[in-house]
Amino acid sequence: MCLVTNKYIDPFTDFGFKHIFGTEENKFILISFLNDLLDIEHKIVDIKYRNLEKLGLNLLDRKAIFDIYCTDEKGNNFIVELQRSKQKYFKDRSIYYTTFPIQEQSQRGDWDYRLKKVYFIGILEFTIDDSKEYLRKIQLLDTKTKEVFYDKLTYYYIEIPKFKKSDKELSNHLEYWMWYLSNLSKINHIPPKLKEYEPIKKAFDVAEFLALDRDKQFAYQLDLKARLDYKNVMDYAKEVAKKEGREQGLKEGIKEGIEKGKEKGKKEEKIKIATNLLKANMNIEFIAQTTGLSVEEIKKIKV
Repeated sequence: MCLVTNKYIDPFTDFGFKHIFGTEENKFILISFLNDLLDIEHKIVDIKYRNLEKLGLNLLDRKAIFDIYCTDEKGNNFIVELQRSKQKYFKDRSIYYTTFPIQEQSQRGDWDYRLKKVYFIGILEFTIDDSKEYLRKIQLLDTKTKEVFYDKLTYYYIEIPKFKKSDKELSNHLEYWMWYLSNLSKINHIPPKLKEYEPIKKAFDVAEFLALDRDKQFAYQLDLKARLDYKNVMDYAKEVAKKEGREQGLKEGIKEGIEKGKEKGKKEEKIKIATNLLKANMNIEFIAQTTGLSVEEIKKIKV
């Protein structure tokens, strides 16, 4: 078991992110975050969480698993994806994900193809490139006039490592959220400026480890262990490659580290976590929400 020494949970664990932003009892936090982030005329009043597993149009299509998928009271769709490790085709992945809420809007019979808006928000613990902008808003535009061609499909990419401001330098609510995500697991008190914004203050309260019940503390500790194991594997791979002093060694070391990290931190680790939770007599729905495994996968696990 991983010993938790910090006051607040790590939002870059699966459990931490979904507990803070992806639960019905805490949905006011996600609403506040989206309202501060998105460039929208009318603020979101309420949201409804959707099934995290969306099937394709036929049995041969791949499944898409979102971290958070919800709709607002106007029927607009929001996908919020947390990504810890760098992926070569993350842009492709985000575009692929948005095809599902688009396709599910199709209607039989006389339909004029009018669509509701789809927003993709990628919160990244890595950088996409060398630019200094930590937040990017992407839409389809006319390459000649530079005017937005279609405003119903929007992508926001948040590159957390590029956000460097201290708590004393923060100037707006969005920056409060960026600081919160960047520093939550490293601090033991709320900076005075952030206390003045009620949604952020509540987000800190929700994220207190000792405020979790025992079952959730247990689930978080297992998830945190998987995150730390993955980090250790990656650090070791880079160190080995560095000692070899060869570019090829770096590539091979990182590749091997990634493969081991995936093995440790992904499916097998989720199964291990689910097994422990089943032994602790947790209900299947809670285990599915915590691990990201489907109910069917959990039922197949023998305890």
